[in-house]
Parts: sequence; C-alpha cells; structure tokens
Amino acid sequence: MQPTPDLWVLVALVGLPFAAAAATPAVTRAIGNLTAYYAAAVAAACFAMVVALAGTHGGAAVTWVGPLSVSVGFYVDGLATLVGALASGVGVLVFCYSAGYMRDEPGQTKYYATMLAFMGSMLGVVYAGDLVVLFCFWELTSVASFLLVGHYSETRESRYAARKAFLVTVGGGLFMLVGFVLLASAVGTYSLTAMLARPAAARSAVENAGLLLPIVTLVGIGAATKSAQLPFHVWLPDAMAAPTPVSAFLHSATMVKAGVFLLGRLRPVLIGDDWTHLLVPLGLATMLVAAILAVCASELKELLAYSTVSHLGLIVAGFGFANVVGAETGVFHLLNHATFKAALFLVAGLVTHATGTKRLDELGGLRRDLPVTAVITTVAALGMGGVPPFNGFYSKEFLYEASYEMAVHHGGLAWLYPLVAVVASVFTLVYALRFCSIFFGERPATLDVHTPARSLVLPPVVLAGAAALLGFGGIAALFGAPLDGLEGFVGSVVAATLPPDTHAHAFHYALPDHIAPAVTMSGLALAGGALCFLRWRAVRTVVRALLDGAPVLRADCWYDRLVFGANEASARVQRALWTGHLRTYAAWTFAGVLVLAGFGYAAAGLVVPLALPSLGITLSVVLLAAVVGALAAVRAPSHVAGVMALSVVGFAVTVFFVLASAPDVALTQVVVETVTFVVFLVVLDKLPSYYGRITRSRAARDAVLSVLVGALVTVTTLAATGADPDRIAGYFVEHAVPDAGGHNVVNVILVDFRGVDTMGEISVIAMAAVTVLTLIVMRERGETP
Repeated sequence: MQPTPDLWVLVALVGLPFAAAAATPAVTRAIGNLTAYYAAAVAAACFAMVVALAGTHGGAAVTWVGPLSVSVGFYVDGLATLVGALASGVGVLVFCYSAGYMRDEPGQTKYYATMLAFMGSMLGVVYAGDLVVLFCFWELTSVASFLLVGHYSETRESRYAARKAFLVTVGGGLFMLVGFVLLASAVGTYSLTAMLARPAAARSAVENAGLLLPIVTLVGIGAATKSAQLPFHVWLPDAMAAPTPVSAFLHSATMVKAGVFLLGRLRPVLIGDDWTHLLVPLGLATMLVAAILAVCASELKELLAYSTVSHLGLIVAGFGFANVVGAETGVFHLLNHATFKAALFLVAGLVTHATGTKRLDELGGLRRDLPVTAVITTVAALGMGGVPPFNGFYSKEFLYEASYEMAVHHGGLAWLYPLVAVVASVFTLVYALRFCSIFFGERPATLDVHTPARSLVLPPVVLAGAAALLGFGGIAALFGAPLDGLEGFVGSVVAATLPPDTHAHAFHYALPDHIAPAVTMSGLALAGGALCFLRWRAVRTVVRALLDGAPVLRADCWYDRLVFGANEASARVQRALWTGHLRTYAAWTFAGVLVLAGFGYAAAGLVVPLALPSLGITLSVVLLAAVVGALAAVRAPSHVAGVMALSVVGFAVTVFFVLASAPDVALTQVVVETVTFVVFLVVLDKLPSYYGRITRSRAARDAVLSVLVGALVTVTTLAATGADPDRIAGYFVEHAVPDAGGHNVVNVILVDFRGVDTMGEISVIAMAAVTVLTLIVMRERGETP
C-alpha cells in the first residue's frame, strides 16, 4: 500500500511558484534577463517535489469551512503526478527558452511573475482534493492566462485575444461551479478525496438524486471552454497573440490540459451513458472541424493552435469512451501531445526569430540553415500526424480501437465514431506534413535566415527527444524489450481514471504485428493524408470554399456576433433607460424588483397564508388614516401637498410601532419622517409648484406597476408573518436579551448581533460630519476646498 502524501510538501509545491512570483520584481531588478533561469530553478524545484510525491497516494487536508464540509485539501494519484510533471517539467524548458526569446522584450517582470503564478495555479488545479479549492485555482489560471495572452497590451490584437480567452473560460467556469454545487449536494461533501475513495457510492448518490445529466452537462461545459472544444474553440487561435513561450506553455502542457484533466479526474464518479453520449460526439466533432481549419491556416502558430484544438478533441473523446481503451487513449495522448506540441510551438518561435516571418507561404528550404531544428520538427510533426513509429501513432491506435469497440457494441449511428476518427486523422496528417514542409524544397530568394541562439534550440531538442523515446519505445516493445517503468507509470495514470468495478488490463503499447481493425483504420488515414498532401493546395481551396459556405465554423463568428451584439443591445437599453427622468428610473427599478422577487417566490413554491391578522378598532383607524393619506398623495395638486400627505402615511406607521410596543423604532420613524419632510421642502423650493401632465398610457402603466408592487409587499408581509414568527422572537426574548444583559430586543440586536455593522455605520456618519464641518470652516476662512 502506498504511503499517504505529506500535507506540507503539497503546500510547498503549490505555494512555491506564488512566493517566487511575489519576489520576481526584486529578482528582475537584481539580475535582469537572468530571471528566466531563476524561474526555471523554481519550476525545477516543483518538478522535484512532483517526483518525490509520485510514490504516494491519497489526500491530505485541513478544515476551511467546516459547516459546508469544505477543506483546503490536496490529492495525489497517478493522474495528478502526470499532469503535475508536465506543468513543471515543460515549465523548466519554457523558462530556459524565454531567456533567449524574451531578451529584448518589454515587461519581463510581469511576464515571469505571471508565468510563475500560472504554473502555481495549474499545480493547484492538479493536486486539488476539494471541489472548492479546485474551482479557486481554476479561476486563477483564467486570470493569469488573461495577463499572459494580453502581454503586448499596447496592441489591439492582444487585448481582443485576452478579453476573449477570459470571457469564454471564466464563463464556462461558472457553469462548472454550479455543477460542483449540485455534485456536492448529492454526495454530501465537496471533498474530491472522499468521492474518489468511494466513486461507486458517489455515482450512486448522484443517480439517486436524478442529477447525473445536469452535472455531466455543467462540468462538461466548464471542461469544454477551458480545453477549447466546439463551439468554445474561439479563444485559442486568437491566444496566439501571446509570446511564443506562453503559447508553448499554456497550450501544450497546462492551460488547455486543465479541462481534459478535469474530465479524467471526475471520470470514475460520473462515467455512464450520459457521459459517453455527451463527450464522445463533442470530442470527435472538435477533432474533425479543428483539423479542417488547421489545413486552411496561413501562419505557423495559427496551424498549431487549430491542431491543439483537434488533439484536445481526441483526448476528450478518449475519456468519453466508457471502455478501458478509451481511458488509455486520453491518458497516453495527454502525454504524447504535451511533448510534440510544446516542441513545435518552440520551433515556431525559433523560426520566426530566425527568419522574421511566420507565414507558411513565405517559408521553405530551411533545413540547410537550421538542420537541428529540421530534425526536431520532423520528429514532432510526424508524431503529431500519427505516423508510425512516432509517439502520436500509438494514441491514434488506441482511439481507433476504442471507437471500433463502441461501434461494434452499439451499432447504428455509433459507426460514425470510427469514420469521423479516420477522416479527422486524414486532415491531421495533411497539416502535420504542411508544417514539416517549411524545411524542405527551395528556400525563397528573399528569405534571410539568422542563426538562432542556443537557448532557443536546446529546449525543443529535449522535448523532441522525449517524443522520440516514447515513439521508438513501441519498436523496442515489438521486439520484446521491457518498458516496465514507462508502461507501469502510464498504467497507474489510467487506473486513476477508471471506476473501481472496471476490469482493467496492464497498459502496453507497441508497433502492431498483425492486421486488426485499428491497423486498417490507421492505414486508411495515412494513405488518405498522404494523397491529400500531394494535392494540398487543391484541398485547401475546396475546404476554404466549404468554410465560406458555413462561416459558423470559423473561430470568431458566433463570439463576435454575441459580444458585439450584446454591446449594441446595451447601447439601445441605455438610450431607453437613461432618459434623465426620475419616473423612468423608478419604473424600471420597481419592475426589476417585481420580476426577481416573483421568480424567486415561484421557484421556491411560496404558499401565501390565507388567514389575515385581526385588527382592533385603534389599528383600523390608523390604517384608514394611512389609506386616506396615500390616496391624498396620489391626488395632490402640488409637490408640497403630496409630501404632506406622504408624511401622514409615515406617521401612521409610527403609531403602528407604538402600539406594537417598539417605542425606540417609533422614535426612529418620527425622526426619519421629520428629516425627510424638511429635506423635501428645501428641495421643492427649487422646483415648480405644480405637477406636469402625463399621458394616459403612462399613468395606466404607473398605476398597474404600483398595484403590483403593493401586492408584492403584501405577499411578502403575509409570508414573513404567517410562517412561524414566534420562533425567532421567542429566542430573543428568552435567551438573547437576558444573556446580553439588555432590556430591549432591538438594542440587543444592534449592539450584540450587529455590533460591527453598527460601529461601521456610526463611523461613516462621524466621518461625514467631520467632512461637513471641515468644509464649513474652510468656507468661513475663504479657502477653496
């Protein structure tokens, strides 16, 4: 049995990047551009702690909000170790790469501090053992990515991209939060550690509550927005406006991996028919559409952005399949994608630095000037394209096998799953070869290539080397070489995504040695991709024509319509509401209160008590006086008469308080009514003596609105007094007042139960009085305030 992780090691792992981010301004002032290596050292320390925790399993927590069963908890298993190692390990390489890439860039302090904070946020998501903690770190990743994507804040492109990424991911996070609340309400705790200890019991509780489909949908929306699944893929291509190291870090190993990590984390609890029917079509559709969009890309990072969306769709589909092979697909491609995609992003930045252009049509023949980079790109791009024996091939094989198994089992429309997987893989190979082609052929005569700095070459070499080892491990396994360490680790990650009742086999991957359905599908995809690449210009023309006919598939279509449409609608609403007339403001305010309160009462199923309180003769007379005063205020011919009639209503309320044995409240009411009357008279001295005329339609609207507001107040009063009013009053009379040493319920509430609030109110009044006195004294001295 594996030992339980140490809480303080987990706190140090998650907290170290934030502490380092806080110290970054001082470090930057001291060592300048060497801050990149300071950040790399922090990431290396985090990676060492991830490795140290790899031999442990379980959770550690301290209570945070006890009554809600919320704790600051952390959880360690194979899945957390894998994603944590990717976040910190790739972070080391990206920070080293930044030493050369960001050397002459502005805002380095902000860049390194935010990158460190982002890494800490991602580690918090990965190791969170509580849903509330996970959500907090989840939103921190969105905030940090907003700052990183908008690093070049002086450009409109960066501001637009940062705003889009923030709106989409944070908006999806709110849906996810509702899903978390529903999940916790069904299970009885927010603790992920408790749910993962007994996932079958947690799933049974969710099913018994009838909340499985809503929870899967809401959590799926959160994961889809973070991992850029259709139709939320709109933010990721524009996020390429960020510096290339940001793109490599956020969009290969961290930011976009948060969504698929969440699916893997909750898979043992929520997996079922609803899970599969939502995630498999979503993932495969994203894989296909994004691959088609990548074929039409005209720039290096644009192609990689769409390919990232496509490969994330593959991982989502893998986790969506209920079989074991589906889990192996998601886990193994999560690892493979991080290695080859991070390498390719760094290559894109290196090529842009060396040539001064990022347009695919302006690049070619670079293998002569950048031979090492050409080898890196070949290994990583062929892995991205799923060409054997490179690492992406094995993930695709698992996907083909999982989709084929489901099609055989369910039949009918389920046969679309393997078909879509193959078609998407055809386009995947086309754009992978297109990216690789910039190093072959003839170099344009106008292209000037500079030798890149060593710090820009070494990190992608390491990543491509890792991808190559993963790929050629399949060849070694074919000939019987042991891969116990790697396969055992990946198997532990797969086990973390499986329900406990799943019969799992040991994870193993190798080059196929016989014909199987998955091998046949791979052959079709590779042959189709190769043929399409030979005619890729014609393919691109056809695809662009299709996209012109279906603009909704393009990244910015629905987002721009929604956001800019909302801006236009807001302007129209503003013109309708901001008329400068108090009557308009009051009408819309009361209408809003009616709608919100009415919806709340309807949702809560409010039942209004039918028994009305009995009124004595005295109260009846007071009520009659109030009604007469209200009618007089409505019919008053002038402002002054209306205010005087309203005062009658106010003083009638005062009599109610006196008869209810609340003299202090009655005194307050008297003071308020007197001061209000005096203020009204002072103000009315500057206004016309008589009311203006209004149209009958407006008068009818105001009359209906007034009646509805009165009905709402009546319903509220009856519901509040008819439930069980003596329960609270009895507590105060029997316990609160004697225990507080007071003689009056209101005073005890103000002093003991609302002490801090009352002190704040008194402080505000005192400060206002001091300010008024200061202004008076300055005016008497002739000073200008």
